[in-house]
Amino acid sequence: MKSPLHSSLALSIAKAISDGRLPKGTQLPTHRKLAEELGLSVHTVSKAYESLRRQRLIDGQVGRGSYVLDPDQPNDQPFRLSSERGGGFDLSISRPVVSQQHAERFQQALRDLPEGLDPSYYLSCRPNIGHDAHRAAGAQWLQHCGLEVKPDRIIMTNGVSHGMSAALSALTRPGDTVISDKITHHLLVSGCSYLGLNLAGLETDADGICPGAVDRFCRENSAKVLFLLPSLANATAGMIPEARRRELVEVARKHDLHIIENDAFGPVAEDRPVPVTALAPERTIYLTTFTKCTVSGLRAGYMAAPEHLLPALTGRIVVFGWMATPLMCELATRWVQDGTALELAQWQRHALAERYAIATEVLQDWRWQGHPSALHLWLPLTEGWTTGSFVSYAQELKVAVAPDAPFLTPKTPPQNAVRLSLGSIQDQERFRQALNLIAGMLNHPPEGVAPFTY
Repeated sequence: MKSPLHSSLALSIAKAISDGRLPKGTQLPTHRKLAEELGLSVHTVSKAYESLRRQRLIDGQVGRGSYVLDPDQPNDQPFRLSSERGGGFDLSISRPVVSQQHAERFQQALRDLPEGLDPSYYLSCRPNIGHDAHRAAGAQWLQHCGLEVKPDRIIMTNGVSHGMSAALSALTRPGDTVISDKITHHLLVSGCSYLGLNLAGLETDADGICPGAVDRFCRENSAKVLFLLPSLANATAGMIPEARRRELVEVARKHDLHIIENDAFGPVAEDRPVPVTALAPERTIYLTTFTKCTVSGLRAGYMAAPEHLLPALTGRIVVFGWMATPLMCELATRWVQDGTALELAQWQRHALAERYAIATEVLQDWRWQGHPSALHLWLPLTEGWTTGSFVSYAQELKVAVAPDAPFLTPKTPPQNAVRLSLGSIQDQERFRQALNLIAGMLNHPPEGVAPFTY
């Protein structure tokens, strides 16, 4: 039996790495260039490169090329810390603030779970779109998010990432183009790479992606999808005003673009305008989740879509996970019905406002982007720092921050910035301490800092 083409290609490259023909640091051809040289599809090359990444033989960022790793060295990202217990401060992971209240609520929900539980939630693997009761709760929750959607237009997901993969796969084919902001969700960048899609990051301003830029691009190029993070965007924490949302909808209709709206934070922000989906329900797939507004472990979410897209989306949900986990969906349903989910979202709003106030105080001398209800802020670096040097030096101080590269679309130049999470350090005083260390670094660029002794 012949091996799949992508497997054969991955094996050939792996052999070249192992025998030294491709030494550490070697820049590999782009997906498209290698596909043209070998007469293969871009999708085949993408799958081969992904296989090599999983083996930790290569790494790289979309649009910046792939390169050979040292197989003897760990491939952990430098901005990740294993634990705060060793005295470190993790500002790299975007997750909500939690308290003992959250643990108690979740434990109580688990204790109450057997009461009235439908056996089909753990004995069957159907329906793929989710159980009726869970979808009805979804319609109730989406009202808090500003949407009126019937339950039969809702599909249960294991969170936004699950829904985003299904939506991209349903709306596109390898080689198609997706449009987004230049700085966007890191999983959109990697997801488009894995699916063999072209990701075009377009001009943005203080109000988000520019409608004129989208219009110009679509007049000169073929595009299928407009991906939007209109509320508390990851990574810049931007909030697109309603007028801009309406302009983007007009452009999408003009060029027959489908829209994917990632609204992971749901009702956390009180000043959020009407969702884009409410303005263009005929062409928008809406995604939200509980992982950002309640607790990270509640991996349940909702996808709302036009009726004509439901069959294709259902097929992709099956491929990417068969169905959302019913027990998690049941927990989410109960929290929606008894008001716990909304209560915790409102608690999150107040907790993040306190963190935002601390950031405003500590970082008052520097320019940065944020929002009182966002889980993170975007910090352009002062003169003398590069992203790499800042991330590395912060690591020496046991502070983990997220670099700009994972959030940049192909051909977008480095932004010389980092993303700081406001929720990943649970203790408020330790959070302030971490920001003070960041402020100290901004005050003293590398040439003014004494070198570490080793």
